[in-house]
Amino acid sequence: MKPVTFSPEETKAVVREIQVYFEEELDQQIGAIPAEMLMKFFTDKMGAYFYNRGVYDAQALVRDRMEVLVDDMFALEQPTRHLR
Repeated sequence: MKPVTFSPEETKAVVREIQVYFEEELDQQIGAIPAEMLMKFFTDKMGAYFYNRGVYDAQALVRDRMEVLVDDMFALEQPTRHLR
């Protein structure tokens, strides 16, 4: 798996979210560099867990859609004397 990466704009947004969290929840200030280091830590150490959860959710969605698609295809069958 290739590493999880973010664009500069995404990084800036996440860094700001971390700063806001520290301010609102911990009543502490955190600079942009420490916040970006924290982001990198979570990305490197836990990013795969979140990525895999997204993959599992996507697999479940595709599986559910395929079941519906198969049902819809069977509904298109025309009656014949041949039994499956």
